[in-house]
Amino acid sequence: MNIPFNKPYFTGKETDYIKEAVATGKISGDGIFTRKCHNFFEKRYGFLKTLLTTSCTDALEMAAILCNIEPGDEVIAPSYTFVSTVNAFVLRGAKIVFADSDELVPNIDVSKIGSLITPKTKVIVPVHYAGTACNMDVILDLAKEHSLFVVEDAAQAIDSFYMGKPLGTLGNMATFSFHETKNIISGEGGMLAVNDAAFVKRSEIIREKGTNRSAFFRGEVDKYGWVDIGSSFLPSDIIAAFLYAQLEHLEEIQSRRKIIWDIYYDGLKKLETKGILKLPCIPKYATNNYHMFYLVCENLVSRSNLINHLKQQGIMAVFHYLSLHKSPFYSKFHDGRNLPNSDRYSDCLLRLPLFYELSDSNVEMIVDSILSFYRQK
Repeated sequence: MNIPFNKPYFTGKETDYIKEAVATGKISGDGIFTRKCHNFFEKRYGFLKTLLTTSCTDALEMAAILCNIEPGDEVIAPSYTFVSTVNAFVLRGAKIVFADSDELVPNIDVSKIGSLITPKTKVIVPVHYAGTACNMDVILDLAKEHSLFVVEDAAQAIDSFYMGKPLGTLGNMATFSFHETKNIISGEGGMLAVNDAAFVKRSEIIREKGTNRSAFFRGEVDKYGWVDIGSSFLPSDIIAAFLYAQLEHLEEIQSRRKIIWDIYYDGLKKLETKGILKLPCIPKYATNNYHMFYLVCENLVSRSNLINHLKQQGIMAVFHYLSLHKSPFYSKFHDGRNLPNSDRYSDCLLRLPLFYELSDSNVEMIVDSILSFYRQK
């Protein structure tokens, strides 16, 4: 039997909506399905303004422009994250000041942020790893105290909450991903959520190549021109049509992912109780959106051996990020601080298959295979 790490889920309406989009005669950006998606997110989660983008990476690049990042500015972000989180700011000339991860959760250690703030700091970028909220009250208090922007990297955090508030609504802005590995997908795709009214007008301009084209099509100006920097960040309405079909089934998708997550947790809990490995920790202030199920193994050797064991059983389990402060590109710019928890997750964290069509019996088989691995030791 071969169990992949991920398999994209199709609700059955994607191609119908794509045909509908094509039939309108307008398949470029900001068509009827883009508007449907924007309305869905703004109504369901309370974002002030949402803008679909071609990727979460593009949404982050828009955020960096909106924050007016200039050479010499400093941005605080976790080292244990995907390169896009920080690359968007590096492209604008920022220096990244990496923070370590929390000991219990692969999120930024908020207790370390204050000591990293300098007069050059401009932005804090919390990453809600696996859809689990960072401790946002601490981050928002620091941002207020030092007049900093907060950009939530909520790539994995759709339909997840902090103290009852949707992730992505807490910072000045937030970014989401609809890559095929996420809960809700469009193949490639992303979104910028804007929560600060001061950024709304300019966000539309940046997304439309630096023009006020959106205002023109609403009849607010009699012609449009080049008024700012920007790029072509908006996706085709075909991508939005695919995404909207997914959004209509959000609750169904989340419900199925919860069942899978719970089978993993219940089946593997005994290993954590025995001190053999760590399972995901969901803090009291956070909810679980069932984006990912991961293990934190004892060390790199143990993780590698477990990966090989599962592979022999036809099960694809994978590790995740490598600490960016040690990356070939950025290590020469890092200030030399050790970030032990980031390195521990880099060496020890293992992700298990989790997708809608993964059957209960397959999840149980994966659990049994992991249990058998540790019985052999």
